[in-house]
Amino acid sequence: MLFKRKQPGAAVRAVQTAERSSNFSELDSYVPLCAGERRLYDAMREAVPLIDAAICKILRLVGGFTVSCPNRDSERELNRFLQTVQVGADRRGIDSFLSSYLDQLLTYGNAVGEMVVQGGRLRALYNASLDDVELRAKSPLSVEVCRRENGGSVPVRYPELVFCSALNPPPGSAQGVSILRGLPFVSRILVQIFHTVGVNWQRLGAVRFAVTYQPDPDAADRAFSRERAEQIASEWGRAMRGDSVSDFIAVGNVSIRAIGSDVRIPDSEVPVRQILEQIVAKLGIPPFLLGLTWTSTERMSSQQADILTSELEAYRRMLNPVILKICGMWLRLNGEAQNVSVDWDDITLQDATELAAARYQNARAEQIEQTVRSGRPEPSGSSAAAPDTT
Repeated sequence: MLFKRKQPGAAVRAVQTAERSSNFSELDSYVPLCAGERRLYDAMREAVPLIDAAICKILRLVGGFTVSCPNRDSERELNRFLQTVQVGADRRGIDSFLSSYLDQLLTYGNAVGEMVVQGGRLRALYNASLDDVELRAKSPLSVEVCRRENGGSVPVRYPELVFCSALNPPPGSAQGVSILRGLPFVSRILVQIFHTVGVNWQRLGAVRFAVTYQPDPDAADRAFSRERAEQIASEWGRAMRGDSVSDFIAVGNVSIRAIGSDVRIPDSEVPVRQILEQIVAKLGIPPFLLGLTWTSTERMSSQQADILTSELEAYRRMLNPVILKICGMWLRLNGEAQNVSVDWDDITLQDATELAAARYQNARAEQIEQTVRSGRPEPSGSSAAAPDTT
């Protein structure tokens, strides 16, 4: 046979639906990590405590994990390494590393980390600042991490030790989307309302008075009206001193009125709640976890907890590749090649009790089905209710 028959898909060597490279390939492949946008998100977390509290709640609720592998000795040593590995200059444990990594990922949409190898051993983990790195899309299926130096960017020497993640990147892009996107507008309104409330209370909370002196129509009183006005002002200032208590006595037609006493401060409860609802909906945290005592039923709170659980599971799935890469590097550097699995802790005790109750009900149902199929009488106590899981 002179010509071999081509196998389907054998000629595929690149992504066919990707954009063709142009003469400015370096510019086209650059993934912008805008410093101004990052500063905006930092300012939002500083100005709106609710946003910062929600992200911190997510970091804590993600929880911890253990890793397992076929060799029990290697598993024990690997878990000890993950608990004691140095992170940055002053932290220990992979939990600290993943907390900073996820914080960066949620706030900015991208996160970069590095494994530090010294003497043929994995010694430390490092959270890279996005101000110090750039990302380049080498191809539609790979991203190159570069470090900034001398006004340019240079690819890292050992890319196998560096990893990056993107949060919900648009199709065809390696730039992630911050969880805070869409909130600058409502956050600006909220900060403006709080600022206005503070200014109004500064003006109206510290009561100011308007003292008006009306001279009598006779010429003698009008001749000394200036001196009497200065005397009234002096006596009023002495009476209003904070270090002493004194009475104010005036003669003549003198009226005293509190400035702004007839001004009504606009009610901010409704607009503030509407804005907070938008923020809570975007961050995916139930209101009761943030100290918002909004009216909700027990069933609604349970449903919100279930939704939060699914959100946390999604964040865990994004962290799994990072954990597996770190564990795989440690095993290879120690001369082992094993499969590693990540076992996350239960998110809450409530989830653990509900899972236990579900297993109990399934076991009871299976026992009853076996009894019915065998024709034997149902064992005593089969009608007992499930244990209370509250």
